[in-house]
Amino acid sequence: MDRKINRLVLVLSVLAAMLFCAAVFSLCVGSAGIPLKRVFQLFFEGRGSTEYNIVFDIRFPRILLGFAVGGALALAGVILQGVFRNPLVEPYTLGVSGGAALGASLNIVFKLYRSSVLTLPLFGFIGAFFIIIVLYLLNMRKGTIKLQWLLLNGVMISFISSSLIMLIMSLSRAEDMHGIIFWIMGSLDEPNWFIIKVTVVMSIALLAVSYLFCLDLNAFSLGEEEAMHLGVRTEKSKRMLFIAASLLTGLSVAVAGMIGFVGLVVPHFVKMLTGGDHRVLIPASFLSGGIFLIFCDTLARVVIAPMELPVGVITGILGGSFFVYALAKRRSV
Repeated sequence: MDRKINRLVLVLSVLAAMLFCAAVFSLCVGSAGIPLKRVFQLFFEGRGSTEYNIVFDIRFPRILLGFAVGGALALAGVILQGVFRNPLVEPYTLGVSGGAALGASLNIVFKLYRSSVLTLPLFGFIGAFFIIIVLYLLNMRKGTIKLQWLLLNGVMISFISSSLIMLIMSLSRAEDMHGIIFWIMGSLDEPNWFIIKVTVVMSIALLAVSYLFCLDLNAFSLGEEEAMHLGVRTEKSKRMLFIAASLLTGLSVAVAGMIGFVGLVVPHFVKMLTGGDHRVLIPASFLSGGIFLIFCDTLARVVIAPMELPVGVITGILGGSFFVYALAKRRSV
């Protein structure tokens, strides 16, 4: 037990240090470069300077949101891959992200975001929550959830949502279509501190809830029947983990758009480095997801500075490349 605790502390300490380095790097780098020494000086200065506004009004909120959204997506990927025992399942597989994107698209078309900046993420979350309820009702039979039907229904709902979004785009004006496309590609450019705080608090709270089921996820890796023989209340665990993963996905998509590959690639790499014990895998994936998304957002800001790329483009290119590399390495072993 002591060895496992020491290993957990070591892994989390290393990842926390990497997270700190990624955050500091992101604060310093941009179209307006700020030296590291100057960044630390700004923490003790008051408002007024341009550098202070750049660091604390533009870059720091993006770092917090990148940490929360990246961690949430990676955690949702760990949960779903553990429950389904399928390494290709990711947060967007179940169609929750499609519901969030559909809600946000309707908000953009009807220009409801003009009344308040809160309406866009709110509509996204409402769309995600609606899909969660639909999936739950479709797949709940006599108190049990059939995982194979849940996965199939989720994939079909995802296709339906994508088709509806394309229908909306084809009937929209060029301005609205551009807004929908840019939102779907993902961005951490969210200036509203209330939304950022809610996202950080909810993602950490759902991390704590998910960690309560880490031993259940370890048992699920042996199969559902074996988990039941080990004393796991499988149906309760499946329901709670499904709801947690769906809320994590819906929250992330509603706030930052559809940022791909974080929930697929990060759990794979963390599992390669730490093993399959979810007591380590859950917090390690959360931190790694935050590190990965902060780094990708920094690249998105500087690659074609002063213009900015959607962060989903960077995560797709890097995440896809890393995933292909990991598969090739595993085949060669």
